[in-house]
Amino acid sequence: MENNNEVSNPNKAGSPSTAKGPWGMELKPFSMLMHLSVFAGFIVPFAGLVLPIVMWATNKDEHPDVHLHGLIIFNWMISAFIYYIVSFILMLVLIGFPMLVAVVILSIVFAIMGGIKANEGKFWPYPLSIDFFGVKAKLAKQAAE
Repeated sequence: MENNNEVSNPNKAGSPSTAKGPWGMELKPFSMLMHLSVFAGFIVPFAGLVLPIVMWATNKDEHPDVHLHGLIIFNWMISAFIYYIVSFILMLVLIGFPMLVAVVILSIVFAIMGGIKANEGKFWPYPLSIDFFGVKAKLAKQAAE
């Protein structure tokens, strides 16, 4: 069953799986690695924040798909940061503890799901992310074309 939020990548210039993309990689695996790069923070502190930004910033102008995947990732990063702050504040009344656990689990699951969808050539805006960069409008416009 297809999720209504995901949008296929209508790359008219050729198959994105065979076209050379950023950093000498194919576009789909690069987009997948962008989503999964947030896990680099488990190995090197702050790498999960820095690596997706570097991957996006170095390729956003040449590859519109990388730009859109980056915006999806950053929408969730900012949203999750807000949810973490609210969780810490709500720890005073104990409800923040399960909320913090939920946000951590969602961050892991959403990154994996986003990576899987990116490898399929689809855009998947993370549920519960606040749309700071107008990603949903861009995806709707792209789907209409």
